[in-house]
Amino acid sequence: MRFTDQITPLILTFDEAPNIRRTLDALSWARELVVVDSGSTDGTTEILEAQRNVRLFYRSFDSFAKQCEFGLRETEIASDWVLYLDADHVVTEALAAELSALDPPSEVSGYEASFTYCVQGRPLRGSLYPPRTVLFRRHAGHFLDVGHGHRVEVEGRVTRLSGRILHDDRKPRARWLVAQASYAEIEAKQIAASGWRDLNWPDRIRRLIVPAPPIALLWCLVLKGGLFDGWAGWHYALERAIAEAILSLRLLEQELERCGRVKHRGRE
Repeated sequence: MRFTDQITPLILTFDEAPNIRRTLDALSWARELVVVDSGSTDGTTEILEAQRNVRLFYRSFDSFAKQCEFGLRETEIASDWVLYLDADHVVTEALAAELSALDPPSEVSGYEASFTYCVQGRPLRGSLYPPRTVLFRRHAGHFLDVGHGHRVEVEGRVTRLSGRILHDDRKPRARWLVAQASYAEIEAKQIAASGWRDLNWPDRIRRLIVPAPPIALLWCLVLKGGLFDGWAGWHYALERAIAEAILSLRLLEQELERCGRVKHRGRE
């Protein structure tokens, strides 16, 4: 029996019509997929309902972790292993072959994978997207909200898969900008509320407000090789710099608000 017969992919969706077909096509090996949708209106659910191996559930969005926990606990997943993917993640053929032949030792409860970032389908040499745990024993994993995102925590040993996942988001730019503004609001509050020693080094740079956008641009172009990816590399580098600039603006606004409150108290 192939190991993939013991895996159920779990995916969250919200208006993912530009992405979801590629994700589903790369999961044709799965006996069933569980998808939790939070109110798509762009044709996403119609695409999902046309797939014979998809079990589709609906839940109003409150947080990523709660959506994932619902998918994990309340949808009657029967397989021992769960493969958690975003709706714009595409499992490569190499990774699918690796999963099929996998024989996890008893002490291993999860596997993490690295990602290849794509711009309109073109793979980049490097990105800021970190490896993350994607495959785990169903009873050993649980989801946590972290900043504007979320992650799965696994009880037991986690090891690395050699195959990669493509991150290929083709949603409209306006949707991306709205998302970044929402993320910045959450991240800015978290950074401002944390002590300096509690911040990792990227968040310490962000706390300084001004350096983060140009550093992100140079990091992506030079250290991640974006200069050798042509316009796709520039696209990604500018995208990251803009995301950092939106966060810097929110941090600056918070600082101005704080100074205003201090000044007001001083006049009382």
